[in-house]
Amino acid sequence: MVKIAPSLLSADFACLKDEIDKIKAAQWIHYDVMDGHFVPNISFGYSILKDVSKVTDMYLDVHLMISEPSKYIDNFINSNASLIVFHYEAVSKDEIDDLINYVKNHNVDVGIAIKPNTDVEVLLPFLRKLDLVLVMSVEPGFGGQKFNPIAVDKIKKLASLKQDNNYNYLIEVDGGINETTAKLCHQAGVDVLVCGGIGQGARDALAKAHIALIGGASGNVDEIVEQLKKGTLQDDPNGKCNHHHEEGNHDCGNHDCGSHTH
Repeated sequence: MVKIAPSLLSADFACLKDEIDKIKAAQWIHYDVMDGHFVPNISFGYSILKDVSKVTDMYLDVHLMISEPSKYIDNFINSNASLIVFHYEAVSKDEIDDLINYVKNHNVDVGIAIKPNTDVEVLLPFLRKLDLVLVMSVEPGFGGQKFNPIAVDKIKKLASLKQDNNYNYLIEVDGGINETTAKLCHQAGVDVLVCGGIGQGARDALAKAHIALIGGASGNVDEIVEQLKKGTLQDDPNGKCNHHHEEGNHDCGNHDCGSHTH
C-alpha cells in the first residue's frame, strides 16, 4: 500500500504533539531541512527533530535540502532520524558511496533525492544500496510550483529498475501532489507520497489522498501525463504548494498541497 508522508513544515509548533497526533494514521512524517544555501529558504534543524522523536514513534523521513550534508549527518543520526535523504546535487559523486555506507552503518535508512532536471541514470551506481529514492516533482526551495510530469517517467523508470534487479528501495515523490497527481504517481509505481501537511485539515488531506489512490483521476498514466503537459486536464491536477519554502505561508492542510518542497 502506498504510504502518505505529511510534512512537518505547516505544523503549529506551539502544540506540536497535538498536531502530530492528528496524522498518526499516516505512520510517516516528512521532515524538511533547508539551509538557505542549497535552497533559498530556511526551516529547522536537528534539535527540533530530537524533540519530535520524543513525542512520537512515527517513521521520521528527513529530507536534507542542504549543502555539504556530510557535515551534519551525525547530528541527524543522533536526533533519531529513521531515514536520511540527501540530494545527489549536494554531494560530490566520489563521496556518495561513502556517505551511504556511513549512514547505513549507524542503523539509519538512507536515500537520495534528485531534482526535476537530474536524470535517474546518475543513481545507477548506488541503487542497490539505497532504502529510498526521492523524486522531486517541483524544484526544491521555491513556492507555488506546479507538478512537473517528468516525475512520472522517473517513477516508472525507477520501478522498472527495482523489479528487474530485485532492488529494495522505496520510491517517494514530493511536490504538487493532489487527488489527480497522487493517482498518476501511484499508477507509475510510487511507494510514498509527500502529501498535504500537518496542521489544519491534515486528516481530510490524508483521507482525500487515500481516496485518490483508490479512485481519483480517470484514464491511464500516459493520457493524464499528456493532458498535464498540454494543460488540458480538467481536474486541476497542477497542485500548488507554498508551504515549503515561503516563510510565513504554511497553509497547506488542503488536499492540493503536494509538498512543501516547492
